[in-house]
Amino acid sequence: MGRPLSGYAGLSFWHETAETDWTPRAALPEDTAADVAIVGAGYTGLWTAHYLATAEPGLRIVVLDAEVAGYGASGRNGGWCSALFPASMATLAELAGRDAALAQARAMRESVDEVIAAAAREGIEADIVKGGTITLARSEVQLARARAEVAQAQSWDDQGVVLLDEPAAREVLRGHGALGATYTPDCAAIHPAKLVRGLADAVERRGVTIHEQTRALSLAPHAVHTDRGTVRADVVVRAIEGYTPSLAGHLRTLAPVHSLVLATAPLSSEQWDEIGLRRRETFTDHRHLVIYGQRTADDRLVFGGRGAPYRYGAKISSDFSRNAAVFAHLRATLVDLFPVLRDVEITHRWGGALGISRDWCASVGLDRSTGLAWAGGYVGDGVSTANLAGRTLSDLILERETGLTQLPWVGHRSRDWEPEPLRWVGINSGLRAAAAADTEEKLTRRPSVIGRALDRLVH
Repeated sequence: MGRPLSGYAGLSFWHETAETDWTPRAALPEDTAADVAIVGAGYTGLWTAHYLATAEPGLRIVVLDAEVAGYGASGRNGGWCSALFPASMATLAELAGRDAALAQARAMRESVDEVIAAAAREGIEADIVKGGTITLARSEVQLARARAEVAQAQSWDDQGVVLLDEPAAREVLRGHGALGATYTPDCAAIHPAKLVRGLADAVERRGVTIHEQTRALSLAPHAVHTDRGTVRADVVVRAIEGYTPSLAGHLRTLAPVHSLVLATAPLSSEQWDEIGLRRRETFTDHRHLVIYGQRTADDRLVFGGRGAPYRYGAKISSDFSRNAAVFAHLRATLVDLFPVLRDVEITHRWGGALGISRDWCASVGLDRSTGLAWAGGYVGDGVSTANLAGRTLSDLILERETGLTQLPWVGHRSRDWEPEPLRWVGINSGLRAAAAADTEEKLTRRPSVIGRALDRLVH
């Protein structure tokens, strides 16, 4: 067992069970110079450092983090390593054409396998099992949406998403009231904090310097100004996702929206027989307000979802006590899905911020004139996307023209979010609309008018 992470509020189940030494690495001692300075020691920053150091061992790479490696979303997420990309295939095709959209989807699927392979190469034990994802349909309206999803996938030559009838769905997951499901093999369940901490150790072995407890205040051409000094570098990578608004001049670049998660006590074999997930498949359903879950390696059920309000001024907090009603709704949703868990103990409750761009499209890029690079806007699907970003940034920084540098998200620029209070009103209205759409469908048993309007806004 490692030294526990202490002195922080709102830590996750993953933080507490990562079996790592959380003693902070040394802060930046003084002004310094590097070839590449990376702001953020989460998945994006560490994968970028990993692939750069592997390709060019002599590079001077410095990674800076305001807290400790893995403190943010990389240690707080739901543990899905999926091929999901926030922008739709149609949106990507509008950006760069059908072939480019297909290439992006293929790269996302390959990234799931690359995360697994890279962890194995580095000896990182992160409880990874590639069991795929099952998405339940629990009403006729949701079942129609499931059929439409499969048809849409097939129109893009994706044969990996399949429709399961009720018996086939129940063989995987026995969610109450399920009429069927969609299934894709392109997802792995992981222990996210074990992965990010193992990755931090791996890049240090390759000569990368990580300075923790060092808060970046602003970025400038070829420089990062921090509360500990300035790092000057040929290339500066912004890799802090939902924390991006904390940087001067970036308040409206990405919107941080909180997702909340809970974990049960370890469940008995009899309880798991009532639930399923024998291959540790990840799961969700076809409702509008996002939920997600997985079976952990120690037989807990980790379950999360959206619904926590966006905080005025892009504020991020680790104090989730004010979200008691959202956690209560999450538990009620969990019990509705699996009545066998009605009396189960909830041992952990936590949350974290994910980054959303104004057009819901993740992006990665490098401005060679300023040396400023970036990646983010993953909308909660960042575990594998960050790996793709790290490999892409490595190629861009090393001036290598590859298939990755030609993908449609490379160099994409989303417009800024509206100023407050418009942003606060808009995002929170969207969250309420998603919940209202689910309620509407329960009452009318017809596709939600609100949901259709919401889909047009986010896709």
